[in-house]
Amino acid sequence: MRRTMILGWFVVGALVGWVNVAQAQVSVDIGIHLGSPPRLVAVPSSPVMYAPSVAGNFFFYAGRYYVFRRGVWHVGPRHDGPWAVIEPGFVPRPLLAVPVHYYRRPPPEWKRWHGEAAPRWEPAYGRRWEEHPPARREEH
Repeated sequence: MRRTMILGWFVVGALVGWVNVAQAQVSVDIGIHLGSPPRLVAVPSSPVMYAPSVAGNFFFYAGRYYVFRRGVWHVGPRHDGPWAVIEPGFVPRPLLAVPVHYYRRPPPEWKRWHGEAAPRWEPAYGRRWEEHPPARREEH
């Protein structure tokens, strides 16, 4: 009985350790390290806010923080993460509608685009991305 109990606790401990390792692998270092929450400013006519003082494309929407870096969107529950990659179909449409002007570090290919218009998401999201609602996930 005692041996079975010890073995059971060993298995539980191993599983808990494995879960923690698995969670750590999901978190991504996006290169933005903030000690405190940055000042957020509303994007006009949008429910999205951005952080003009952050050296990156840092946004806040619907209780979550978002960063667009190297062509990939990341989401985190706090200003300092932990960060996870978002598949294109799960990026909230209001974020995709933010004008180029509010991206602190726009990709080089955006430089010739009109700053008051949304980025051209067609290559990743299809020709008519703004007409289709995003796939929905349950909020955590």
